[in-house]
Amino acid sequence: MVSKLSHHPRGLIVAKNKSASPTWADVRARLLEFDRAGLQGLIQDLYAASKDTQAFLHARFDLGPDQLRPYKATISRWINPDLMKNQAVSVSKAKKAIADYRNAIGRPEDLAELSVFFCKEAFSFVESCSFSDERYFDALIRMYDRSVNFVLSLPLAQRRAYVERLGKLRSRAKHVGWGVEDELNDRWYDADFDEQLE
Repeated sequence: MVSKLSHHPRGLIVAKNKSASPTWADVRARLLEFDRAGLQGLIQDLYAASKDTQAFLHARFDLGPDQLRPYKATISRWINPDLMKNQAVSVSKAKKAIADYRNAIGRPEDLAELSVFFCKEAFSFVESCSFSDERYFDALIRMYDRSVNFVLSLPLAQRRAYVERLGKLRSRAKHVGWGVEDELNDRWYDADFDEQLE
């Protein structure tokens, strides 16, 4: 195993290992060498380098008036793209926004919010352009199911607003086809949401 030393712009000496991929253990070992100012500088560099890292840190530290905004923007961009701008659909990139938020802090009520928002945006896209794709509808059904599970994990006092929104989404499925309405109805009735709205 041969390491080559190189100079970092901040004056640190960095060893480059040519034969093995670095792991978290390698990174952690290097972080232990930093003092407080060095760690702050590293985090500042990461913050400046990526909007995703900014969103992560804002969510993790509960900063700003709406930590969900960047995650919602990503969901909307990929699940409800602007076809006039030749934007493509990517279910996986929209779902990744929810996974990224979960990794940042993952509050149950915010996961419920993001998953319900995903479904709302998907219905908006389907309704706006008569989009018809079986994989897209499968993803919508799975996300609705996740929404139901996130809502069921909340205390009863927090559920009602989400249950009402899930009911409105379910009613929008009547015009979709592909068995989406039946699937959403099954999840609705399995959760006994009708009783929670009484």
